[in-house]
This record gives sequence, C-alpha cells and structure tokens, in this order.
Amino acid sequence: MELTLHVWRQAGPNLPGKMEIIRAKGISEDMSFLEMLDKVNEDLVVEGVEPIHFDHDCREGICGTCSLIINGIAHGPDEGITTCQLHMRSFQDNDSIYIEPWRSRAFPVIKDLVVDRSAFERIIQAGGFVSVNAGAAQDANAILIPKEDADTAMDAASCIGCGACVASCPNGSAMLFVSAKIGHLGHLPQGKIEHKRRVKAMVAQMDLEGFGPCSNHFECEAVCPKEISVKFIAKMNRDFICC
Repeated sequence: MELTLHVWRQAGPNLPGKMEIIRAKGISEDMSFLEMLDKVNEDLVVEGVEPIHFDHDCREGICGTCSLIINGIAHGPDEGITTCQLHMRSFQDNDSIYIEPWRSRAFPVIKDLVVDRSAFERIIQAGGFVSVNAGAAQDANAILIPKEDADTAMDAASCIGCGACVASCPNGSAMLFVSAKIGHLGHLPQGKIEHKRRVKAMVAQMDLEGFGPCSNHFECEAVCPKEISVKFIAKMNRDFICC
C-alpha cells in the first residue's frame, strides 16, 4: 500500500505548527497504525528528515498512550480500540490520512503528535487516599460486595486515561474520565468513606485544569476505546449536587 499522510508537525509547545504531507510507501495491510508510523519514520531518517514524534508504550490497548486523531476521529475509524490496535486493513491503497494530536487547551502540544496529559494525573491526585486497613492482605471474600456494585466498579476501572473523551468533546470536557475514576472507587467499600470529599476535590481540580463542561453530546462515549458509559457522568453529577 501507498498512502498520503497529512501529519501535524510542531517543533515545540510555544511554536506554530502545520500539516505536513508525507508519502508512506511499502505499507502492509497487516501492520498496526503505529507500525506504519514506525516504517514512515525509518524512511524519514534515511532521507535525513526528522522523524514524526508520537507517544506509545504497551501497544496492547492497555495504557492509552498511543492517542491520535485519525481522519477527525479519536483512535481512528474502528470502535472500541486504541490507535495501536487499529490496523492498516481499515484503509485503502492511495488513501489520504490526516493525523493530529489531541486538541484541548488542557492538553498542550509538546512536539508533533505528543501532548502533555499530566492534567489527568493531577485530577487523580486530588482524589486523595482510600481507607484500606494496614497489615496483611485480607482474603478475597472477606469483604462482601454486591455483584452489581463489583461489575459497575470494574466497568469504571477499565478507563485507561487516554483522553479520547476530551479530544472528541466539543467543549473539551473531561467528565467521562473523572466520573469513571470517581465511580470506580465510589462503588467499593474502600472508597465510599471519602467519596463525598473526592467528588468535590476532583471536580474542582478538573475545572482548575481548564477542561470544559459537559453538554451531553455523547461524543466521549462514542470514541472511548473501553466503551465506558455516560451513566457515570450522571452519577457523578448527582453525587456532586448531594455533597
């Protein structure tokens, strides 16, 4: 396959950026999207051109580091996957592909396709601790948790913090991410004691970081690679009002 890539290139956070056209040659349909970028970068290095900077880590759909806007969609055209799980068979020979970083005031561009997502870390830090007894670990069945609560907590815990929800929201809202983190702990006994304080603190930090409000477009749910439901946003809003 041969492809025409329109890639966002930006030398630094305080420098202007632009879309640059790069021709990708010798691409196999069995390659992942990141493997395609690896091949393109190898060719750029041979040509004496600076390679495209992009984030990646596990390449197994677990860490969320590989976040890219591909043809206007977070993580690309396939549903329920991260960028590293997207394969080139989803495209056709001679396609034009537009590749951009997350677009959000709270996610400033570091270089090319790499953005600073440390705002998410500060929101999690604002959530504080959970009440867990010190000492040896308890038996798995020592604390009885209703199956519905356990399942809901696991659904929320599947959030990998990639930021696709923010990049796709017209308001740049982080409500799905924050509500998932709150919902994960809020449905377990260890997290219920500080739940009210955690809701207030994490929402306050989210606002401080410059994320926008939720206006129920549901774009976040549509692009979430772990398909987390917006029901967590509704629950967080109820908890916030009741606190």
